[in-house]
Amino acid sequence: ARRKVTPQTLQTLKASGTPITMLTAYDYPTGLACSANPLIDITLVGDSLAQVCLGYTSTTQLTLSDMIHHAQAVARATVHPLLIADMPFGSYHTSVDDAIANAVRLVREARVEAVKLEGGKELTSLVRRFTQAGIPVMAHVGLLPQRHLATSGYKVQGRDADGARRVLDDALALEDAGAFAVVVEGVPKELGKHVTEKLSIPTIGIGAGPWTSGQVLVWDDVMGTWSGHKAKFVRRFGDLKTHRDVAVENYARAVRERTFPSQDTESYTMD
Repeated sequence: ARRKVTPQTLQTLKASGTPITMLTAYDYPTGLACSANPLIDITLVGDSLAQVCLGYTSTTQLTLSDMIHHAQAVARATVHPLLIADMPFGSYHTSVDDAIANAVRLVREARVEAVKLEGGKELTSLVRRFTQAGIPVMAHVGLLPQRHLATSGYKVQGRDADGARRVLDDALALEDAGAFAVVVEGVPKELGKHVTEKLSIPTIGIGAGPWTSGQVLVWDDVMGTWSGHKAKFVRRFGDLKTHRDVAVENYARAVRERTFPSQDTESYTMD
């Protein structure tokens, strides 16, 4: 069995040039699947939970209670991967004390090992306080899905020099504040490469090109079960939706036709 992954493990992987793998999970079965493969380094209980599991239209609708409930289930399944949870929208915005209290709940009640925060240099004092309190922080720069209302949608960031400099400055400031890694989302591949070269902590890309320290994708995109919008950066590595739909059809048809259950092999008899 693989040894437990820690933030230090990620630093070692970056130093050796080994790409880091991160995959989302939302419940006990998906958590088990991530832990079943020694090639998975990080399990993220992402706030994409909102859309792919709970039917919300945006991550901004997810509550801290929702996140704790699902992270608890993933934690019960997690063995070697580093377990990280997204702090939901609003759970780290009202005050530093509130934010720390909410992060403590995720660590204590959901047994996560680190938290992820979306935002730039405005979060540095918060990241510093989290780190001082012993709560490891993964930063998240570039496209910030929790802020889609303010940015009028989900747009690639850093396409021009000013935007690119802003993303880099954010990442450097968050590294300096104590973040152990940073997700870089929705930026040109050249910027993904530049940020990775400038930082000493690992970068995890999603729509940031092939040169970041690692990659993350959403479970339902990897498995091919998400029927909503498919982003340019998504590759469907499986086609579970087809298998699922066929199984539902076969089961319902067998019941209708009375071919399930079989009276011989799938039924009990009296003594």
